[in-house]
Amino acid sequence: MIQGTGSHVGKSVLAAALCRILRHDGHSVAPFKAQNMSNNAYVCEGGGEIARSQALQAAACGIEPTVDMNPVLLKPATDEGAQVIVQGRAGRTMKAREYETFKASLVPVIQESLARLREEYEFVIIEGAGSPAEINLRETDIANMKTAALADAPVILVGDIDFGGVFAQLIGTMHLLLEQERARVCGFVINKFRGDIDILKPGLEYLEKETGKPVFGTLPYFKDISLPEEDSIGSRSKGAPEKNGRVHIDVIRHPRIANFTDFDALADEPDVSLRYIERPDGLIPDAILIPGTKSTIADLRQLKKAGFAEHIHRCHENGGTIAGICGGFQMMGATLRDPHHVESSADGEAGLGLLPTETIFCEEKQTARVRGTHLESGAEVSGYEIHMGQTSGGQRPAFEITERLGNEVAEMDGASAAGGRLWGTYIHGVFDSAAFREHFINSLCAEKGVSPIAEAKNTDLHENLDRLAEAVRGNLDINAIYDVMASAK
Repeated sequence: MIQGTGSHVGKSVLAAALCRILRHDGHSVAPFKAQNMSNNAYVCEGGGEIARSQALQAAACGIEPTVDMNPVLLKPATDEGAQVIVQGRAGRTMKAREYETFKASLVPVIQESLARLREEYEFVIIEGAGSPAEINLRETDIANMKTAALADAPVILVGDIDFGGVFAQLIGTMHLLLEQERARVCGFVINKFRGDIDILKPGLEYLEKETGKPVFGTLPYFKDISLPEEDSIGSRSKGAPEKNGRVHIDVIRHPRIANFTDFDALADEPDVSLRYIERPDGLIPDAILIPGTKSTIADLRQLKKAGFAEHIHRCHENGGTIAGICGGFQMMGATLRDPHHVESSADGEAGLGLLPTETIFCEEKQTARVRGTHLESGAEVSGYEIHMGQTSGGQRPAFEITERLGNEVAEMDGASAAGGRLWGTYIHGVFDSAAFREHFINSLCAEKGVSPIAEAKNTDLHENLDRLAEAVRGNLDINAIYDVMASAK
C-alpha cells in the first residue's frame, strides 16, 4: 500500500508506476483505492463511476477499470457536503458529520471489492488518501490504515520535498501513528527532488536512524512526463499562458470544477496557449471553454458574479469561440431548472443565453461510455457522459452519438450555433480525439487569420506510463520493494 504524508505528495503517480513496473515484469496487477474524494471522474464499461486516478492506474496495469478498483467515491458539491458514490452508483449528498457515521456501513463493500481483485490478480497496489496521521479521523478512517489492516498490507510512506519540510512530514507522520500502524510502514520514498543528492544524504541517514525504516529511493521532479492530475488542476491553475502559442484559450475555473482533464490534450498542443482563470482580466482570448462542475447553478451564479457573463459575450462579439462541456454546456443555455432540488435549493437559474436550450435536472444520474461523430467536421470522438440534467431545445446538434455502453445507437448530442463558434456537448473527453482537436484549433486559426497547424500532437498515454515506470525503476530499490511484497503474500 502507498500512503502519503498529505494530499498531492505523489501517491497516485507512484502507485501507477509500480503497477506499470509489475506489468512490465510479467505480473498481473490491479489498482485499488478504498475511498477517493475527487470531482475528476471516469466511467467504466458498465456505466459505473470511479475516480480518474484509478482509471489511469488500470491503464498502467493494461486492464479495463472496474468499480471494484474504487468502491467509494466522494464528489464534493459544497464545502460541507459531497455526493456519495458506492460501487459506481450515485447515492445522496451527505454532509461531513453524516458521512462519518455512514462510513462504517461501507467497510463490507470495501472488503468485497478488495477480495475480488485479490482473487483475480497476482498483485494489488493500494493507494491511500490524504494522510494516515489525521488523528481526528482515525476512528472512522476507511482509506488508510484501516484498509492496510483489512489487506494485511505493508505500507510505503511517501513525502514531497518540493516545498520543503519533508523530514518533518515523514517523522511527524510516524510519530502520530499508533504502534501497530508504525509497524506496517516498511519504508519511505521521497518525491519531487531537485538538486544534488549528496547534499540530501545526511537527512536520509537521519531519517533511517530515527525511524528504523529504510528509504527505498528518491524520485526526481519529473518535467517531461505528461499524466492526468488526480483531483487538482496543478500548475495550470491561473495567470499567464505557459507558452506563446498560435491560439489562446481560456478555461473558466469553477469553484467546483469537474473533469478538468477534458482539456489536457489541448494544453499539451505546442500551438495552443491555455490557462485557467478565476475571473476576467481584460484579455480577450480566441476561445473560452466552460468546463463541467459538480454544482452547476452555484457555479453559474459565481461565474456571473465574477463578471464572466459580460466577458464571454464580449469575446464572442470579437470573433471568439465559446464552448461548454457538460455543466458548461448547460450554463450556455437560456434556462436551467431544478424542480427536485437536485443541484441546489434554488428552483432554477437563467443561463448565459448563448444557446436556445433549457436544462432540467433529474434525480437519476446518467453515466455511460460513448462514441460519436462531430457533425461539422466528421471527426470521430469517444468519451463518457456524467450528468444529472437533460437538455432540450437546441436547433442544431453538435455531435451524433453512435455507441453507448457498447450498444449501437443514433442519438443527437449537444447544440451548435453561430457557424460553430458557439457549441456545447455532454461528451467528456472530446478533445482527446486528435482529429477533432485539430479541427477545433484550425477553426480558431482561421477565425484569427493565422496559418493552420499541420496536425494535432500525438498524445500517447502508454508511452508516458512507460517512461514513468523506467524513471521510477531507475531511482527506487525495486528489488527491496519486491522483497516486501513477497513477504506479504
